[in-house]
Amino acid sequence: VRDVPQLREVWEYINPQMLYVRHLGFKSNFERALAAREPKALELFNVVEDVKTEAAKFMKVKAVWQFFEAEVEGNDIRLLSRKGAEDAKVLHTFQFRRQRKPDGLCLADYVNPTHHSTTPPLHDSVCLFVVGAGTGIRERSEQYKAKGEYLKSHALQALAIETAEGCAEWLHRRIREDWGFPDPADLTMLDRFTAKYRGRRYSFGYPACPVLDDQAGIWKLLKPEEIGVHLTEGFMMEPEAAVSALVFHHPDCTYFGVGDAGE
Repeated sequence: VRDVPQLREVWEYINPQMLYVRHLGFKSNFERALAAREPKALELFNVVEDVKTEAAKFMKVKAVWQFFEAEVEGNDIRLLSRKGAEDAKVLHTFQFRRQRKPDGLCLADYVNPTHHSTTPPLHDSVCLFVVGAGTGIRERSEQYKAKGEYLKSHALQALAIETAEGCAEWLHRRIREDWGFPDPADLTMLDRFTAKYRGRRYSFGYPACPVLDDQAGIWKLLKPEEIGVHLTEGFMMEPEAAVSALVFHHPDCTYFGVGDAGE
């Protein structure tokens, strides 16, 4: 599935603090500074708007996502073929780690138990996705640099990274709708940036699932190469402007850490 809206819609889901403060080095609350028409904020905003105008002609945002039936055994989540048969085929098993403390959390906790009283058994579901916005960006960025436009070069790369993040936010909203849990009408974009909605999405390499090698499971199931996102030998995404995630709808989902991957 690669149905992604127009860039301008995706850009509405970009977190300004991430783009302007984390990537472009603005030193305070960017939106507040922009509203106060501080010269530095206005200058940076105008640079990014110029880059957006040019990027709209060549930046492509692509996504692939799929819902899978899921069942749990211990700390493992097995993703199943959606044939509805008694002997549903196991497509892949993700082996997660649990916090080393009483009542420690594990991502497997967020898949509801299978109901075996029905025929076929009724499974919970999880969603996997990969989005990418980095195709051709490095080359364009180098062109800016060759012309001495260093800020535009950096801003384009930052914009691509945050466009992928914005697309992940947009897609997660759509996934919640498909599950039947649409966001309340009064949910603001800031609420989305602080995850004030049902469920969570988790990316490999982050605290709840720190083993980056497990990315290989997503690539096996979704084949993101078809949207131009590849895995390196170190299981990093290439181009960099990409996001992969497992999405859960469980209302108790929270962010947590299980320790370093090398433990």
